[in-house]
Amino acid sequence: MLLTRASEYALLSLGSIRKSDKPIGAEQLAKELNIPKSFLAKILQSLAKQGILESHKGAHGGFLLTRDINDITVNSIIVAAEGKPPVVFDCVSYAHTCPSGVVGTCCISPFLANFQTKIDDFLNGLTLGDIL
Repeated sequence: MLLTRASEYALLSLGSIRKSDKPIGAEQLAKELNIPKSFLAKILQSLAKQGILESHKGAHGGFLLTRDINDITVNSIIVAAEGKPPVVFDCVSYAHTCPSGVVGTCCISPFLANFQTKIDDFLNGLTLGDIL
């Protein structure tokens, strides 16, 4: 699947975080967006590990964007949230997952690879600013 709830929640939380000039905690975001706190906290930590968010500890801690929304690609958000690049068909990126085991002679492989390239280009060209 191209996008899961993790990607959706990452995008929603970044939309809320960008509106604030002070750190926003996971608990506050979870309540505001009606998202399970433990799941959201993992997503926010992944976004911080990838340099999209910065984490502030303490009583007034939380998360802030590290850069302008026009400098954060949707692809980088998805990769951070999912832990892997988005793929439409697993066999495009991982030859060993080909269901028929005929990667080298697969008649639709060129189409799938081309389709994946178009998706990659689109997501790399789309920024958080474009969707908010």
